[in-house]
Amino acid sequence: MTALDGLSVVKVRVEARVAEVTLSRPKALNAINATMLNELEQVFNALSDRGDISCVILTGDGDRAFVAGADIAAMSTLSAEEAEAFAARGHQVFEQIETFPAPVLGAINGFALGGGCELALACDILYASERAKFGQPEVKLGLIPGFGGTVRLPRKIGPGAASEWVFTGEVYSAEAARAVGLVREVLAPELLMDRVRSIASLISKRAGCAVAASKQALNHGMATSPSEAAKNEQAAFGALFNTEDMHEGIGAFLEKREPNFKGQ
Repeated sequence: MTALDGLSVVKVRVEARVAEVTLSRPKALNAINATMLNELEQVFNALSDRGDISCVILTGDGDRAFVAGADIAAMSTLSAEEAEAFAARGHQVFEQIETFPAPVLGAINGFALGGGCELALACDILYASERAKFGQPEVKLGLIPGFGGTVRLPRKIGPGAASEWVFTGEVYSAEAARAVGLVREVLAPELLMDRVRSIASLISKRAGCAVAASKQALNHGMATSPSEAAKNEQAAFGALFNTEDMHEGIGAFLEKREPNFKGQ
């Protein structure tokens, strides 16, 4: 049995160094439950162990939802202690996605609400269908975002917009999400996956070491002071001079040929 056998609510397909991870509870609008968190952890561990994944695409099964939220029925019976543990589990898995060495592209094909919006926030770049809807509606349930919404949303769209989203619990269109910088592009539903796959293909052709270092530097820069971020960038820049990819890239440029990167 491989590390990706036995999955029930997450599908994985790998082709040309790009992994497509599909959240698959379509009858529940792909709502997040404990099983989905466990399988997401299993999938990203397995992909990390492979070492040949240059990009991940994360999307939802069906045409209605990316992830409509956490499974409210399952949450309704939790004690305060159990709810805190469930939130901690979501943070753990979403941080694993956020810090995955290769870029993670979110293809948001429908509802991305509550925990679904927070899962989208853990991705590096979001592309959305015109049908996509975003929001953090937890206050309508007497709750707050529990999977990182109050942490990542202000860093992605600014504190003013994030406060409006969280305090009102309103649902926003894909265009509204693009206007505040959360979404990179809004596309017709039938064009979404082709566009995201084209971006993933471009990334897969670049120097894997450099892409991974870029992601780490960007994430570090968002979480620390400008001076610390600058030091981290300088160190990462220098370290890349010890890689085969850097020598191949510069050599190919000087020799006016296409580089052959190996991710080393």
